[in-house]
Amino acid sequence: MDNSSQSRTSTWAPFRIAPSFSERVWGYHDLHPWYDRVAEGAPIGEAWLTGDQCVVASGAHAGQKLGALFAESSEALLGPTAPRNGSPLLIKVLFVKEKLSVQVHPDDRMAQKYGDPRGKTECWYVLEAEPGAQVACGLKPGVTLNDVKEGITAGTLESSLNLLDVAADEMIFVDAGTVHAIWPGSILLETQQNCDLTYRMYDYGRGRELHIKKSLEATKLVTRASKVPARAQAGRSLLIDEDYFRVERIEVAGSRASASLPGEGEPTPGLQYLFAAAGAARVAGAGFEALAVPMGGIVAVPAASPEFVVEDLGELELMRITPRWPGGKP
Repeated sequence: MDNSSQSRTSTWAPFRIAPSFSERVWGYHDLHPWYDRVAEGAPIGEAWLTGDQCVVASGAHAGQKLGALFAESSEALLGPTAPRNGSPLLIKVLFVKEKLSVQVHPDDRMAQKYGDPRGKTECWYVLEAEPGAQVACGLKPGVTLNDVKEGITAGTLESSLNLLDVAADEMIFVDAGTVHAIWPGSILLETQQNCDLTYRMYDYGRGRELHIKKSLEATKLVTRASKVPARAQAGRSLLIDEDYFRVERIEVAGSRASASLPGEGEPTPGLQYLFAAAGAARVAGAGFEALAVPMGGIVAVPAASPEFVVEDLGELELMRITPRWPGGKP
């Protein structure tokens, strides 16, 4: 390989992303063993893994913010057929020690009505859950919008919510318009459209801003939100495949070549994210320095990436997350 080819190969090799930590009143002070992070002040509720403000931690673009990289190099990252509207997915780890607010997110149409590019459909993969951990996912059958309004005013909104017990390795789909909340005792991998629009309905008197008018406008009384059963496939478990994202648990068994990561019949992937939900991995290939991926670490694999190998360094549980677009685009 000549020097120019070597340079092109290295430029879009897989790269690590450093997490960005967000304070939340419902979070934890100590994020060990997931991250070497202890809050000095307010608790931390979210580790943003692919936020626009996250910093590239390895490779040719080290030090650059992810949002700026997508703005400059969408085709190399996403592939030639993907829409050119920035980073498509926001991936987070949520550390839930106290109840979140009861909230709802707008769909694309409502978000665009108010000048935002996209709404927020999301899913939660349960990394850890204490006995009795629950999430609120949608409204009970028969609940009306007037019931929701009265529940907000009277502080009884919880009685209208559909509660789900959750356990490790379960997947929950939360489409836009679903009234939802997360109760204490779980650590969740959240994959969502790259949007941070949240309309709070009820917040247990914690003094944060509520968005009652918009939350009621966004609310859909019936949605598809629910637990999603995993589907066993060759070399993987397909956890969810929706318009905006696909999430899989990949079997590595020692090592696995990048060419085998896509599922059978899946089109040539554009952007991929590899997340270590347990254990540790090493990502290695020609033309770039090998990457160590600890538990909780994430690697971005651009569409223009060279081939590579994922190695299991011990007890690895590897998640593969890929963006999807409505209308059948990859």
